[in-house]
Amino acid sequence: MSAKFNHYDLTSIQPDFDSPITDLIIELEYLRKKDLGGSTHPEVFFQLRNVFHWLESMGSARIEGNNTTIAEYVETKIDSTPKNYSSKLLEIDNIDEAMEYIEENVRDYPIDKRFISDLHKIAVKDLPPPPKGEGDLTPGKYRNHNLIISNSLHIPPDSLTVDTYMEELFSYINLEQPTKYDLLKAAIAHHRFVWIHPFGNGNGRTVRLFTYAMLVKNGLNINAGRIVNPTAVFCSNRNVYYDMLSKADTGDNRGILEWCEYVLKGLKEEIEKVDKLSDYNYLKTKILNPAISYSLERKFITDIEAKILKKAVDLQVVKNEDLKEILAGKNTSQISREIKKLVDKKMLIPEEEGARRYILMFENNHLLRGVIHLLDLEGFLPVKDL
Repeated sequence: MSAKFNHYDLTSIQPDFDSPITDLIIELEYLRKKDLGGSTHPEVFFQLRNVFHWLESMGSARIEGNNTTIAEYVETKIDSTPKNYSSKLLEIDNIDEAMEYIEENVRDYPIDKRFISDLHKIAVKDLPPPPKGEGDLTPGKYRNHNLIISNSLHIPPDSLTVDTYMEELFSYINLEQPTKYDLLKAAIAHHRFVWIHPFGNGNGRTVRLFTYAMLVKNGLNINAGRIVNPTAVFCSNRNVYYDMLSKADTGDNRGILEWCEYVLKGLKEEIEKVDKLSDYNYLKTKILNPAISYSLERKFITDIEAKILKKAVDLQVVKNEDLKEILAGKNTSQISREIKKLVDKKMLIPEEEGARRYILMFENNHLLRGVIHLLDLEGFLPVKDL
């Protein structure tokens, strides 16, 4: 069967009452509005958010063929001046920067042509264009040529119609409707964006940023007390992702419903999984304390440092006097010096500027290796090392 362009109108679908999609919408609405009230300290949760952003960025790049391993990327976070910094690493950093842009701007500005243009510019910034790289000759501008999608039976619309199709898409996502349609619209809009393929290159990375922007705008974000990991829905199995997109390409309700069920089911599973990290007892037992033991076994930290860090994990906020029992024989000044060593290593940070109360820090030091390892063991990583 040869590839061809097949127009279909962009409309909302109405799943049957007994459809699995209806159940998913109800469950996702509950999760979106649920007050988590988690016991994890906000600063620790914020570090986890950063780690998941990196993993999402890596996952999005990996879908497009970037073969950077998690281990390689983690080292760039530990070493502030990594050697052999490649365009593959820059591609991942660009996606991470674009996610930050979304969180800073999406609540105040509409998701429109200008917003998507900015996301595309960031995603392809400083990358060589094809065939040698993952950049674009016209960053932020819609394609002025026709193209085909590798291994797809769908041919995107003519370049002359891209602007019209995209304006239709923006009108669709910004249409005022009851909130129960928000996540369904996000799933439909994701496919429609890929179907249009508005840019010369970087469409995959940009559409996943576009979807992230819609989810944040619709309340599934860190400020609501949870981490969204949308890329995990798509990158845990790249072939399934592409197959499900293809099913919706014809525009018939059955294919679009299958695509929407795939997206919403994946979102529900990821939200439920990552919400577990707001339970501090789970986080310290399954991730943080084992990560410190992991670092000690590999001699990234000393025995004294491990004791201090584990006490910081147990209490969430630790101060000098909390360490007297585990550092028997050391006076207050000596304990303060041990704390300072860990602050200098960025493994402890003051809870507030100038405070003498400290919180565990793991996102930019050797502890990160252990945290990533334990997140992997617990099934949180959206990608696996190649």
